Amino acid sequence: MTLAAPLAAPLAAKGIDTGDTAWLLAATALVLLMTPGLALFYGGMVRTKSVLNMLMMSFVSIALVTVVWLAAGYTLAFGDDAFGGLVGNLDHLGMAGLGPDSVQGTVPTLLFATFQLTFAIITAALISGAVADRAKFGAWLIFVPVWALLVYVPVTHWVWGPGGWIVSDLGALDFAGGLPVEITSGASGLALCLVLGPRLGFKKDAMRPHNLPMVVLGAGLLWFGWFGFNAGSALGANGLAAVVFLNTLAAGCTGLLGWLFVEQRRDGHPTTLGAASGAVAGLVAITPSCGSVSLLGALVIGLAAGVVCSYAVSWKFRLNYDDSLDVVGVHLVGGIIGTVLIGVFAVESMTGGPEGLLHGGGLGQLGRQLVAVVAVGAYAFLVTYGVGRLIDRLLGFRADEEHEHTGLDLTVHAETAYDHGVLGHGAPVSASVPSTSSTQKAKA
Repeated sequence: MTLAAPLAAPLAAKGIDTGDTAWLLAATALVLLMTPGLALFYGGMVRTKSVLNMLMMSFVSIALVTVVWLAAGYTLAFGDDAFGGLVGNLDHLGMAGLGPDSVQGTVPTLLFATFQLTFAIITAALISGAVADRAKFGAWLIFVPVWALLVYVPVTHWVWGPGGWIVSDLGALDFAGGLPVEITSGASGLALCLVLGPRLGFKKDAMRPHNLPMVVLGAGLLWFGWFGFNAGSALGANGLAAVVFLNTLAAGCTGLLGWLFVEQRRDGHPTTLGAASGAVAGLVAITPSCGSVSLLGALVIGLAAGVVCSYAVSWKFRLNYDDSLDVVGVHLVGGIIGTVLIGVFAVESMTGGPEGLLHGGGLGQLGRQLVAVVAVGAYAFLVTYGVGRLIDRLLGFRADEEHEHTGLDLTVHAETAYDHGVLGHGAPVSASVPSTSSTQKAKA
């Protein structure tokens, strides 16, 4: 008590609100939890032979993106504009100049930077679902930090940074990350699908999720964390955060119901995987719009995402791109729906000015939202495709056919998720486990 008291007064004098700070601390922890939740969600969706590899791709993203963000990512994203609305300055390289008394609004700047870091982490991890079962882990270790600096950081500056061209010049709205999170991850996932090509057995083998309870647990953790993701973006314990919190819950529910309705009508069976995917689709769509629409708008946006995304996940079979875990069908399509529909459902009471088409705002805001979607989607796709091709040419991005056939858990990590795990199409253990790991051989 005697140690904390002297520090409290000067911090309060600097404009730090303890209630806002407490909420953002909690929200930051919630958003960080989303990445382990995503690992479980994705891990349950893949086959037994690549579960651990899928978990690792998410967990290692936490470490990789954190290092990049603290070194240069934060200052390039949220530093004062340095180049025509495209990127921030280098004043805070290595978080220089950001001490305990530095303030962003009513919260410590270091806390704001950490909150934004958790967004960057899960965005990179999301992409892994598009290339599940077939990406080299070593190539992924290189791709993630390069992608974060070249794609996520600039787009974040465009949308949220001081002087970013989307927020300052275009006037498009994005409350919690439809553009920098959902659309960049979806467009980037599509690019990597094309770089790596389809999995062995694509459109021939069933490739069903191996553990649906794990999928549902992951979806539940994502939903839980999403309240921090969206309501935390209010950056305060206030009325806006409360409205955003409710909009987030509502859209997740209608997304779930919309997906199940389509499954029942189309297939005759509402599925557990559909329920989890529908909730995520609704949450994806409400992310950009949760701070701009009324409760009715949130319900409609979530429902639209659940219905449309339930069809979009099957496009890969017609268009012949192997989006393994439906990053394109859910995150890209859902992000587009939520971002564009701001131009239809935005209300002045939430935005403080701009209104959507249904509330007398005309076509102007709708047009601005469309421009932002096209610009961000095209940029993310092209840069990711270029980075992916370069890594593929230098190191090889696609796992060896034998490794993919056997399973990446054994061939890359020398582990199996389950003692009775499938070793991969009858492959002998001796061909799958490094010769130096006699313990692993015995366990397998």
